[in-house]
Amino acid sequence: MGLPRNNNLVKNASSLRTNMTPTEKRLWFGFLYEYSLHFRQQKIVGPYIVDFFCNKVRLSIELDGSQHYEEHHKKRDQIRTTYLEMLEIKELRFPNSAVWDNFEGVCETIHREAQRRRNDIVTRSVSLLSKKH
Repeated sequence: MGLPRNNNLVKNASSLRTNMTPTEKRLWFGFLYEYSLHFRQQKIVGPYIVDFFCNKVRLSIELDGSQHYEEHHKKRDQIRTTYLEMLEIKELRFPNSAVWDNFEGVCETIHREAQRRRNDIVTRSVSLLSKKH
């Protein structure tokens, strides 16, 4: 299933990929770039740009700076999370500080969730195949 995409965000997404924050660079080059599942940077999903996205397991990763803890940002983030959930995308959010203070823990959390979702996809596929026969 293809994802909805607001083509007006293409230039902004490209700029965000070119101008990654130090925290995004740490997670990208330190883990996601060579991870066994393919992640994309600054992926457009509907009216949003997600920091990192793996389509195979429908997993989004967001790195949150301090502005995300302001009340109006919390509300916008919740609306965004709900939107992604409606597309069967799991969103993992990490404060920027976690990437610096607990890098291995962040990577392990991403890995566990990706493997869990991968296993769920395999289980659903096998279940659907067995129903056809």
